[in-house]
Amino acid sequence: MAAALEEAFYFWFYRERELPLWKSVFEIGQILSEMERITRVICDAVLKDEALMERLKASTFDVLLADPLAPSGELFAEKLGIPFVYTIRFSIGNTVERLCGMLPAPPSYVPATLSCLTDRMPFLERLKNTVTYAVQDLVYHRFFWGSWDQYYSDVLGRPTTLCETMGKAEIWLIRTYWDFEFPRPFLPNFEFVGGLHCQPAKPLPKEIEAFVQSSGEHGIIVFSLGSMVYNLTDEKSNMIARALSQLPQKVLWRYKGKKPEALGPNTRIYDWIPQNDLLGHPLTKAFITHGGTNGIYEAIYHGIPMVGIPMFADQHDNIIHMKAKGAAVALDFSTMKTQDLVDALNTVITNSTYKENALRLSKIHHDQPLKPLDRAVFWIEFVMRHKGAKHLRPAAHQLTWYQYHCLDVLAFLFVCAATAIFLLSKCCLFCCRRCGSVTKRKTD
Repeated sequence: MAAALEEAFYFWFYRERELPLWKSVFEIGQILSEMERITRVICDAVLKDEALMERLKASTFDVLLADPLAPSGELFAEKLGIPFVYTIRFSIGNTVERLCGMLPAPPSYVPATLSCLTDRMPFLERLKNTVTYAVQDLVYHRFFWGSWDQYYSDVLGRPTTLCETMGKAEIWLIRTYWDFEFPRPFLPNFEFVGGLHCQPAKPLPKEIEAFVQSSGEHGIIVFSLGSMVYNLTDEKSNMIARALSQLPQKVLWRYKGKKPEALGPNTRIYDWIPQNDLLGHPLTKAFITHGGTNGIYEAIYHGIPMVGIPMFADQHDNIIHMKAKGAAVALDFSTMKTQDLVDALNTVITNSTYKENALRLSKIHHDQPLKPLDRAVFWIEFVMRHKGAKHLRPAAHQLTWYQYHCLDVLAFLFVCAATAIFLLSKCCLFCCRRCGSVTKRKTD
């Protein structure tokens, strides 16, 4: 399911450069429609299997852990009568967190997900951010999962909506932290667990360690575009290989495609690399990354500066965050040339500020009262011990949208002000007429 969603974002951000806009939008619509169909099939298969549902209820689970990017988890939890916890990196435009989790997100300084903006926005960027929020909310409610409201009502036997059901999450485990995020408001039932998978580096396999040690004082560069991008065109792969061959560092490149003809003797290609262990090696100088959250957090954990080559989904935003914090240089994959990559790598390696900023983020990440994994375990067990965490959920969940934004209060104040102005103007007009008539009688 997650792969299908990433493929959808791939079309939106990457293939739109190759296809007409209308065709790109049409294709992403088809993918999302297919994703919705598959999700509906999964839900029906579970909910209509009475034997399975009885078995699940008899198992007396204490909590359900779900990802809110696709419906189903919260519905199963409601049917089983157990609390549920969300784990999430982001949703489109923060829509799920804002509208369902009631997380405050002022568009003046909280950039919408996928907007490629920072928290310092001049007027035009704030305008773009506000419009982005509005458009993404419309897409989410009307086109993305709008048909699920009736489905949830039918299954639960009462009028409800997908968003209302999602809002019942006890805890939201956000897979980032302040080493990554821009400062913004958060609620007590939102907890940061960014980098929960990170750990100290382990010894490298002998063959890889020998290659790393052969780099001498120049050190190594770790290069990975993630698991989704396993092949490149010959032109693009050779362009990258030529750039890497010009560097004094040794390069370990995770790549499953055809071996580039321009590959230099300083570069080795691997189907798989122990990425975390390599990033934690003392000879590592830089990390070339597509901007996936897991890879970025491994770089933050070990204090390694980055060259970001984002392609789709949240990768553009992730690299923008790292660039804004001074720990990365960003490149455009579609327009990148050999010299661009060479210059970017030389910049993050030779300019000490990038390493200093990466180490600063690493210190922030490590300076926490609890490790991210321990925090995630604590809050999941907290929900299990207390059968939920209702005391952490804000009263905003019981308000309508116009009450939440105090539109009824503003309307009342407007009516009062308008009434006062109307009465005052009538009194003034009456007084003016009286004065006029008195003056006229005296004149006569």
